[in-house]
Amino acid sequence: LDNYKFRRQYSVGKFVIDFYCPKLKLAIEIDGDSHYVEGAKERDRERQIIIETCGITFLRFNNREIHKNIDSVLNKIIECMPK
Repeated sequence: LDNYKFRRQYSVGKFVIDFYCPKLKLAIEIDGDSHYVEGAKERDRERQIIIETCGITFLRFNNREIHKNIDSVLNKIIECMPK
């Protein structure tokens, strides 16, 4: 994306990020069904806070957003890139 390289399944401490761009320090999480079970929202939030303390910007999308409106998702990612 705009010549930035993203890695899949990138480890940060004991956590694994779906996609990560080291140059931007940008994490992208794609939430599927497992993120909507009881207690998952709280665990996701705690995990995000820990990852953000490493200076990493965190974006979260759900599967529906990816499948139904990928252009909007890409625009949100581009907004995190330097101008």
